[in-house]
Parts: sequence; structure tokens; C-alpha cells
Amino acid sequence: MNILSIQSWVAYGHVGNASAVFPLQRLGAEVWAIHTVQFSNHTGYGAWRGQVLPASLIGDCVQGIAERGVLGRCDAVLTGYVGDAATGEAILDAVGQVKAANPRAVWCCDPVIGDVGRGIYVRAGIPEFFRDRALALADIVTPNQFELEWLTGRSVATLAEARAAVAALQAAGPRCVLLTSLRTAETPADAMDLLAAEGGQAWRLRTPLLPLSVNGAGDAIAALFLFHRQRSGSARDALERAVSSIYGVLRRTAEAGSRELLTVAAQDEFVAPSRLFAAEAC
Repeated sequence: MNILSIQSWVAYGHVGNASAVFPLQRLGAEVWAIHTVQFSNHTGYGAWRGQVLPASLIGDCVQGIAERGVLGRCDAVLTGYVGDAATGEAILDAVGQVKAANPRAVWCCDPVIGDVGRGIYVRAGIPEFFRDRALALADIVTPNQFELEWLTGRSVATLAEARAAVAALQAAGPRCVLLTSLRTAETPADAMDLLAAEGGQAWRLRTPLLPLSVNGAGDAIAALFLFHRQRSGSARDALERAVSSIYGVLRRTAEAGSRELLTVAAQDEFVAPSRLFAAEAC
């Protein structure tokens, strides 16, 4: 499987491509990584160095790949943090070129906008890009609860409201949705829910809530979900496999008291999760 991944990059820690590329490689995928930013560390630290890379860089790199004659072998495009609204347009162009070369290729779009408790943390124009431009063209989207509410304009306080919001998101374009975090009135205080939906069906998966706060887990789970969805053709299977792997990495991270994901130290979790979770229809 060949995946073009267009996301942020950090020198220290694991977010964006630094969180997504290695797990995909560990599973056997070839990843063609293009970076939207080059930062010293993720912005959750409150201070960082580096820069947002120009949107033209994406076009140049995609053109170079096309000139190698391999764009038609790209099975999927994975995108996350874009850094600047202009970068979004370059991503749309890249997706268009890939799909023109391989009509079976899919676009998995992680609409990085914000999070519960933090609100919107990306530059002006980026949320609107995802809502007004990206959703109509994406095949798979992987929002968190805050992003789902913002993109659909709906409040999500119950499982039924979550399903309705996901259906509204699918109506905007993407056939498959992974809701990467969900806390509703039905979610126990010591648990976290995730939800996947495709083809008129939806599945919920519940895991224990771990005592940690780290960045990058959403980037990794989007990558793993895309990989397993493409390999098996099943959103339910992809949900179970992706979540089982990420839970194992997060558990190891919590036990170590690390502020960064133990992406390398816990890499076996990507291939053989130590605990398997099952999804249920909802």
C-alpha cells in the first residue's frame, strides 16, 4: 500500500507525520511524506520554533513524484494539520492529481481545527476550508467531537445526536467517518467512546479512560484507520484494529509518565495489540 501523507512535522515528539508515518511503515505501507510545517515540537508546549512551509512546496513535491511515473500507484492520500489556509488549496490540487492518476485512490482527511476545552487553535480560514471545500471531496474524515460539532453546526450530547451529526457530515460528502473521541451522557466517567460509520451502519467502541494528556494520538489513529479500512474494506474492522493499537500505545505512555507518545518504544502495539477491543452496532 502506497500512501501520500501531507501533514505537519516536528523534530521532537510525535504529532502529524511524526506520529503517522512510522506506524504505517511498521505495518508495511510505503509512505510518501510531505510536510506542511517544520516545528521543533508541537504547539501544546506553548512555545516552539520553526516555520509554516510554503504551499508551493507541496505542489513541487507532488509534481516531482508524478515525474517519477508513480502517482498512479498511490492508493490513498492522508492529510492532517495544514498550517495555513493556502496550504489547503495545494492539498486539493494534490488529491486531484492522485485521483486523476488512480481513480480508486481515496482521500482520508483529518480536519484538524480544535478540541474540547481548547476551542479552535488553527489559523483563520482553515476551519472554513475544511467545511466548505474539503468535506465534499474527502472519502474518509476523522474529526474529534469538537470538530464534528463545528463542521455540522450540531450539538453532540447523546449517542443519538452523535449519530445524527455523523450522518450530516456524510451527507456533505465523505462516505466513511471516524469520530476519534466521544463523551456523551451515556459515556461512563472512566471511559472514552469512538464511533465509525459507513454504508448506513455505525459502530461504537468503548475503552477505559487513561490518566494522561498527550498530543498526536489523533494523527496516529487516523493513519491506522485508513490503513486497516483500505486493507479489509471494513470500517468496523478498521475501528477495532486502530483503537486497539492506539490504546496499547497510550497505556504504555501513561505507565511511563511520558508527555510524548511512546511511538517507537511501544511499536509492537501497531502490529499485535496487547488488548483487543470489539465494536458494537449502535
